[in-house]
Amino acid sequence: MSTEEVILGFLEEAEPWQLLSPQFPSKVGGKPAWLGQKGVPCLSQLECEICHLPMVFLLQVYAPLSGQDQCFHRTLFLFCCKTPECYSHNDSRCMKVFRSQMPRKNEFYSYEPPPEDEPPSEPYKGHNVLPISGVKLCWICGCPGTKACSRCHSVTYCGKHHQTIHWKHSHKRECGSQESSSVSTSPFLFPEFELVTEPENLEKNAKDTETKHKETEDIQSNVEETLADSLAETELEEMAMHETEEIKVFQRFKKRIASEPHQVVRYTHGGLPLWVSAKHIPSDDDIPPCSCGSKRVFEFQVMPQLLNNLCVDSTGASIDWGTVAVFTCSLSCSREADYITEFVWKQDFTADENNKGS
Repeated sequence: MSTEEVILGFLEEAEPWQLLSPQFPSKVGGKPAWLGQKGVPCLSQLECEICHLPMVFLLQVYAPLSGQDQCFHRTLFLFCCKTPECYSHNDSRCMKVFRSQMPRKNEFYSYEPPPEDEPPSEPYKGHNVLPISGVKLCWICGCPGTKACSRCHSVTYCGKHHQTIHWKHSHKRECGSQESSSVSTSPFLFPEFELVTEPENLEKNAKDTETKHKETEDIQSNVEETLADSLAETELEEMAMHETEEIKVFQRFKKRIASEPHQVVRYTHGGLPLWVSAKHIPSDDDIPPCSCGSKRVFEFQVMPQLLNNLCVDSTGASIDWGTVAVFTCSLSCSREADYITEFVWKQDFTADENNKGS
């Protein structure tokens, strides 16, 4: 992907086989389609740093970097907490992102690209166990699971919390029977979609304004309601009386997304995020360098429109964000660990000075 153009991500329905690891998907929800099979993040790495409960997989972006052999396959995995209270603190510690990459010639995948229009001849059980390494996965979340059901030993979990969820949901009646737990859908996961991309066309904004006016107004109204719900009445009155920098930034945000109101991701490696607020924009000092010592650069952001597709509760009683910006190692360094922690910055529509990245 170019370091200059902005690539927009949109949600589409897809066949389940198209969202498994051998297809190198970009996707939202469901279980992660792990790229590398070594060093897959474990429970301790995937706990929310606020409530300490396991996070849920939110999305992954397949983002190879041209000209770098070690980045021929490269995916970024974003996880988030499902505890609404963790989002009321304007704190990015409720989200984490991991990077995995490998060269074209590797021990897990074919040198040639997978077919795009036909399912694999042999079913891939990637949601239960990683095929080469044999790492077992949690039935609930799809992350490494070392804790097996003590009665049937047929399903594994990342920890007691997810084992309890599965037991109450369906495993109590299925345990020891011929029913397959894999048939059930995990109640912990977000709805699953493919993330399809296309370049942003700024000229399209002016051409499509009239035809998409009503549709855009509806989505902008949802975003504005979120902004209004985030503000105290006195703050709203003050903002109505004075054209502040906050209003200018938000209007610029609305204008930029007007032609494509359904975009849920914006990708521009080394570019700049589209902020929703004039408050809590990170400075260079706020973004720590990679553990290899290299500077981190912006790579992609998650838009607030995605919340409409996650089947979460209304604003104020659910997870929430204005935008989520992901910053990654400028060199996309390779180390012994297959999964490298990168940096997340969550910006709310209004934020206090206590917001921290993770």
